Amino acid sequence: MRLKHYTIAGLFALGTVLPVGALAGDVEAGKQKAAVCAACHGQNGMATIPGYPNLAGQNEQYLKNALTAYKNKQRAGGQAVVMQGQAAALSDEDIANLAAYYASLPAGGGQ
Repeated sequence: MRLKHYTIAGLFALGTVLPVGALAGDVEAGKQKAAVCAACHGQNGMATIPGYPNLAGQNEQYLKNALTAYKNKQRAGGQAVVMQGQAAALSDEDIANLAAYYASLPAGGGQ
């Protein structure tokens, strides 16, 4: 009976340390969702427009945070309005999947 108590307490503690957004995304689902991103960020995560960021090999958590901030209109400047519009339609799962996909690509865009 005590073991069950500790297991439940441990799972509860783990849930308070790792927010739901910390769960890993699905690379393949992110790849499918990334089609619209390719217009500016390139098929391989390398920007096709000068001044736009390369996403290939970027830190996964950074990408999640950035997309979430755009979605919540907490990022301004540059092309923020464009990104806010793109991110508005993304679910938390979409954001995690996109972040996992771009983080999985080799930096520099090589396939």
